[in-house]
Amino acid sequence: MTRKLFVNIKQLLQIDRDEKVVSGAEMKILPQIANAYLLIDDNIISDYGKMEQLPSLSDVEIVDCSDKVVLPTWYDSHTHIVYAGNREQEFVDRINGLSYEEIAANGGGILNSAKKLQAISEEELYIQSANRLEEVIKLGTGGIEIKSGYGLTVEAEMKMLRVIKKLKEAYSLPIKATFLGAHAIPKEYKDNKQGYLDLIINEMLPKVAQENLAEFIDIFCETGYFSVEDTEQILAAGKKYGLTPKIHVNQFTTIGGIQKGIEHQALTVDHLEVVNKEDIKALKSSSSLPVALPSCSYFLSIPYTPARELIDNGLPLALASDYNPGSTPSGNMNFVVSTACIKMKMTPEEAINAATINGAYAMGISDSHGSITKGKKANFIISKPINSYNVLPYSFGSNNIESVYIDGELV
Repeated sequence: MTRKLFVNIKQLLQIDRDEKVVSGAEMKILPQIANAYLLIDDNIISDYGKMEQLPSLSDVEIVDCSDKVVLPTWYDSHTHIVYAGNREQEFVDRINGLSYEEIAANGGGILNSAKKLQAISEEELYIQSANRLEEVIKLGTGGIEIKSGYGLTVEAEMKMLRVIKKLKEAYSLPIKATFLGAHAIPKEYKDNKQGYLDLIINEMLPKVAQENLAEFIDIFCETGYFSVEDTEQILAAGKKYGLTPKIHVNQFTTIGGIQKGIEHQALTVDHLEVVNKEDIKALKSSSSLPVALPSCSYFLSIPYTPARELIDNGLPLALASDYNPGSTPSGNMNFVVSTACIKMKMTPEEAINAATINGAYAMGISDSHGSITKGKKANFIISKPINSYNVLPYSFGSNNIESVYIDGELV
């Protein structure tokens, strides 16, 4: 057994969390110990406490954390990092005045990514995706959800999901796969949306289930993409195969998608840049977790999820990156946490809760990850020497992470 002892920790954050998810006013509370130690046995957190209560231990590797903050890794519950190439030209087009919707109508957007993905080999797609994954791990991400949805054909969707499966096998952090065949309507089905929905339900889903390629099912429920009625078909079909629903919803318009997600016990409802009183009322009587994607709002210059309104209504909130080539070409969760504080008026405590314990819950893994709790996996971040954890969101352009441990091993 490998034992590591981290000593003289300036602030040890997110300790003793029995809750699976943190809501409302509780999100302002970040349990912590000053001048602390942390003991890990192999890949499990086995003990922690104040330095003056440190028991005498032998056979341990000691790591000095003087002036450093230790906290759980970030859990990024909404990404699209398996994609081909990039969409830099669309970035320039938007600067020159075209909207995201106009670019999509001209054959750009998701359809542009689908064209590239259909043409790339599975091996090359894996290499590009693994490089992105390694980058975000170094930035503190210790658990990640990855969606399909840039394939839009049976073979290309399976190719994406097989790449996600290979990433799961090659890396030790928890990776969850989401089948998002209903991400956009392919050109060849432009006038036959139901035909594409039938393809998803009758051909794609059985293959996903047969090869055990996903844990979750998702749909982009939005004006110009998929309706509430389409969402009903897809989520109901996914549940028949044992896939837990998630939903992209209320990014540009509010059309009743949140209520449909709740009806299907969606684990998360993601985006929510536009919400009304009925949406909040529905969320308050549900167990679905709202997930905000502030980097997407930043990059597209669209409204931010009204975090204050959600939290002040007693709701939980998770933060995720939405890493994808079109609307968020970054998986930097440190920037996500900073942007949540700067633009969404979340406190540092709320943002850290949203990106750790609530992020883990949004992936379905908060029993084993997301806090510094005895018996949980040893996935944590050690900061560079800083004054306090407030520096993490405050200095939004600096990398304040010194090291990242996944399963008790230094990355």
